[in-house]
Amino acid sequence: MANRYQVIIIGGGPCGFTAGLYSSRAGLKTLMLEANMFGGQIVNSSLLENYPGFPDGISGFELMDLMKKQAEKYGLVARLSEVSSIKPGKVHIVITEEAIYEADAVIIATGANYTKMGLENETRLTGRGVSYCATCDGFFFTGKEVAVVGGGDTAITDALELAHHASKVSIIHRRDQLRAGDVLQKRAFEQPKINVIWDSVVDDIVGDEMVTALKIKNVKTGNISDLSVDGVFVAIGSKPNSKNFTGIVDADDAGYIIVDQRMATSVPGIYAAGDVRQNSNRQVSTAVGDGAAAAINAFTYIQEKE
Repeated sequence: MANRYQVIIIGGGPCGFTAGLYSSRAGLKTLMLEANMFGGQIVNSSLLENYPGFPDGISGFELMDLMKKQAEKYGLVARLSEVSSIKPGKVHIVITEEAIYEADAVIIATGANYTKMGLENETRLTGRGVSYCATCDGFFFTGKEVAVVGGGDTAITDALELAHHASKVSIIHRRDQLRAGDVLQKRAFEQPKINVIWDSVVDDIVGDEMVTALKIKNVKTGNISDLSVDGVFVAIGSKPNSKNFTGIVDADDAGYIIVDQRMATSVPGIYAAGDVRQNSNRQVSTAVGDGAAAAINAFTYIQEKE
């Protein structure tokens, strides 16, 4: 059958293409289905400096172009098509608007999207002072003043990470107390570079080519003030791209798919890897590792099944 594959990978980011490379090189007939754009969110990064093997850095677009070419060299078929559902069984049915496919194993690598503030200048200045990853971009702000938006564990962890680089870190939180754990809060309050702006939200991001300041609105008084910063790190959550698999595989309350160390979900023959899975570190390097693990274990599953 033309639409029969041994492995179908859903998602075309670093995790998906690594899974496609490993699966194809293992001799498995492999199809990748990507809903939007090959490469995922990482293609928007102008320079990756923490991915191994590129001491001078590499753009996200270039890295993903190389990954795609390498996987296709070994036989991966990559198509732009959104998967609407999976029907599990001895042979899994993968449903898109254009076609219905069959696969012995499925790897879900659809990633997650950072929650944005929804400001007019936020998208325009992303990569130009607006960031969603302190681990990725903190080094670029060495000796500069930055802000972190949020009050949970991720926001405070980001603030502590940034304090190693920046000269000053302002945490902007809409409430009068943080939601982060006590240990993280204690560390933040003891860090002299960190200060908290309570009861406040970002009303606007200021900057032509780069971020230069934030408009801060006090939610209790309505007063708006200016905060000069070189960068703002948004840490108000993220949402996994897993809604099309709700009720098919087990997920946590936030929608992240639950897997074991083999990247196996609650359904035999269905794997989840990368940012869509629970407890992901949300880094390119860890997504690549997840993709390799999922493909290796899918190969073993198919062998044992046969």
